[in-house]
Amino acid sequence: MTDVKARARPAALILTAGAEARIADLMAKAPDGAIGVKLSTPRRGCSGLAYSVDYVTEAKPFDEKIETTGGTLYVDGGSILYLIGSTMDWVEDDFTAGFVFNNPNAKGACGCGESFTV
Repeated sequence: MTDVKARARPAALILTAGAEARIADLMAKAPDGAIGVKLSTPRRGCSGLAYSVDYVTEAKPFDEKIETTGGTLYVDGGSILYLIGSTMDWVEDDFTAGFVFNNPNAKGACGCGESFTV
C-alpha cells in the first residue's frame, strides 16, 4: 500500500486583508453570544440572490467555517455553491462602505448591484 497524502482543500471563499479587518471590527463590537459572522445568499432583489452578512450565534452542520485573525466567518451551506472561488473585500470611500464580492459564478446582476443571478 502506498502513502497517499491528502491535499489541503482550498478555501471556498478568498478574503482580502480589508475583509478580514472588517470582520475583526465587527467581532470587537459583537453582541453577546455571537460566535462569528455569517455570509449567506438569500433570495431577494430583482436578479434573484443577494449577499447578506449577519452575526451568528451557532454554527449549522453544513456551514463552511473560515478562520481569520479577527474572528470566524461562516458561509451558509446552502449558499456555498454560488460562492466558490469568490473574493470578499471591504471597500470604503467618501460616500459608501460595504463588503464587495468578485464572484466568478455570477452570470448577471441588477443595475443597482444589490442582487445577482447564477
